[in-house]
Amino acid sequence: MSQWTHIPILAAEIADLLLTDPDGVYADGTLGLGGHTALFLGRLSPKARILGFDKDAQALQMAKERVNDPRLITFNESYVCLPQELEKLQIPGVKGALFDLGLSSYQLDNPARGFSIINNGPLDMRFDLASPLTAQVIVNTWGLDDLTRILTNYGEERKASQIALAILNARRSAPIQTTEDLKQIVERVYGFRGKTHPATQTFQALRIAVNDELGSVEALLASLPQIIARGGRAAVLTFHSLEDRLVKNRFKELAAQGEWKLVNKKVIVPSYREICQNRRARSAKLRVIERL
Repeated sequence: MSQWTHIPILAAEIADLLLTDPDGVYADGTLGLGGHTALFLGRLSPKARILGFDKDAQALQMAKERVNDPRLITFNESYVCLPQELEKLQIPGVKGALFDLGLSSYQLDNPARGFSIINNGPLDMRFDLASPLTAQVIVNTWGLDDLTRILTNYGEERKASQIALAILNARRSAPIQTTEDLKQIVERVYGFRGKTHPATQTFQALRIAVNDELGSVEALLASLPQIIARGGRAAVLTFHSLEDRLVKNRFKELAAQGEWKLVNKKVIVPSYREICQNRRARSAKLRVIERL
């Protein structure tokens, strides 16, 4: 597992905005391989604590080994469980919380996880490997209407109905088992392969459906008053318009109520230099809000 690397995106900017109390308790809602947390701990005092959450048990174990710091307390759970864990620990709220909604390079680059269009592997796409729902289950068992719905709503795919019908036709001959199987189905619908692979939005839609990503983001945003202490901040790093829209609208609602304020009224994006060094940063958007 040590071969995997992950470059945390906007790490210094997030640390500058989030770490307002060197002795505070913080949360990393999507620990990944621990890149952001490692940087945070380098700036915090020995009294500080970081609560790290991740549904991916393999990534969580790697993060614990890489960070190797007793100030990190880990939870093999979704960030939606953060309010309950804070209650168990009798912590009324954290001084700051980061929610990086992107995939880690470990997940993307590992063919066995089935997230990548580039490397052929089983059509899986689960963050939590204990979950019974995989992308393979969806493409082989869901009906035309449901497939069209997720491709439209989660992938914003303009050829959603054609791709859904092509999936149904293909699985009549043989189960759709690998990422390559699915890629070829979508390629046949489009009839070409451009700069961006035509299956990109289909893969995004399936991943969101498998992991109920938008439902988790909505639950997180609703629970922010239970998570963030007075004077504390929440930072959310998004990678596609569906997530960013939810975050932007919720932050505006909270700010309008008068008990929160937007730390950055204009969305923060990676610099040209960072994008050149890490292409996976190019779609990232950062929004930060503070509880007054």
